[in-house]
Amino acid sequence: MATLPSIFVLNGPNLNLLGTREPEIYGHETLDDIAAAMTDRATELGLALDIRQSNHEGHLIDWLHEAGASGAKAVILNPGGYTHCSVAIRDAVAAIAVPVIEVHLSNPDARESFRRRSLVAAVAKGSIKGFGSHGYLLALDAAARL
Repeated sequence: MATLPSIFVLNGPNLNLLGTREPEIYGHETLDDIAAAMTDRATELGLALDIRQSNHEGHLIDWLHEAGASGAKAVILNPGGYTHCSVAIRDAVAAIAVPVIEVHLSNPDARESFRRRSLVAAVAKGSIKGFGSHGYLLALDAAARL
């Protein structure tokens, strides 16, 4: 049996608190709810997902390297707060040949000024922001078309 193309879905700090953390900004869905919806869509698209979350920058960097080494089709990355401050994550995205799609539940451009700068955006294939949990499905559809 042929192996399905793999998509890594990497979630950064505090995303484990979705559903309870500032629901007026991030919504009421949990990360497990998002993963379930993505898994259903991935099945329709004939893709395999590897969904992970960490509050630790080094884990995200290691997983980006792993995605690059494994021949993944794409990475969907929500770097959370690291979006605005992690040169190391930006460099890890730039270092791999796998296309990375940056996702944000909220629209950082419509929030505090410190959130308006993404270090990842310049090295990502594209960014999806402000569509809540649906943004992950939009990113998955985009990844399938790469």
